[in-house]
Amino acid sequence: MNITVIGGTGLIGSQLVTRLREAGHEVVAASLSTGVDLLTGAGLDHALKGADTVVNVSNSPTFDEASPDFFRTTTGNLLAAGERAGVGHQVILSIVGVDQVPQLDYYRAKTLQEDLLRQGPTPYSIVRATQFFEFMDAVLSWTSDEQAVRLPATRIQPLATADVVHALADVTTAAPRNGTLDVAGPEVFPLDELGRRTLAARKDPRPVVTDDKAGMFAAVEGDVLIAGPDARLSATRYEDWLAANG
Repeated sequence: MNITVIGGTGLIGSQLVTRLREAGHEVVAASLSTGVDLLTGAGLDHALKGADTVVNVSNSPTFDEASPDFFRTTTGNLLAAGERAGVGHQVILSIVGVDQVPQLDYYRAKTLQEDLLRQGPTPYSIVRATQFFEFMDAVLSWTSDEQAVRLPATRIQPLATADVVHALADVTTAAPRNGTLDVAGPEVFPLDELGRRTLAARKDPRPVVTDDKAGMFAAVEGDVLIAGPDARLSATRYEDWLAANG
């Protein structure tokens, strides 16, 4: 297949490009660094020329109230360019439970992106993933100081980005789902407990204080970030990933 990966030089995109190429597909990695600007549309027509499928794993530069405008503009530009190029399948990466957390600007923005894709002119697939193992250090940093880390007890079901990429590659090279696939890790953790395990593995002596008002995930109510019964579960456990990734 001929596949264009938008955001193809980032954390997910670069792994996806490698995996698809190793499987024998012709892949264009498109990003700002390769001259493709989703916000203006510059370079899109060239990047999508001859593409059977487009995968969009680009991300908003901010998680705040500016993010809906980013996804509105970029999704519109990509759908229009795809229609001009005759693309037969548009794929995006989204978040499990994204439409259940309207309190968060970024989650509303990703819900808007999904809605625009569903209403667009091209057959589509949406891969919704849970939180990434690789982002745990960033999550800890949001609500920490030299004495302690404060985290809510929000339940999450994280997974490794390599497992996200595996699912994305499978969806990308299959027929359009015109629907959603959830992908998640094999274990569910309260976020504060996951923080404790992470600090222990890092030999960081700071305590984790349970604070249900701390950080972005404090806005999440119930188990909306936990994948449903039809989700594709990965095999990589967090403890094993921590051991392998220092």
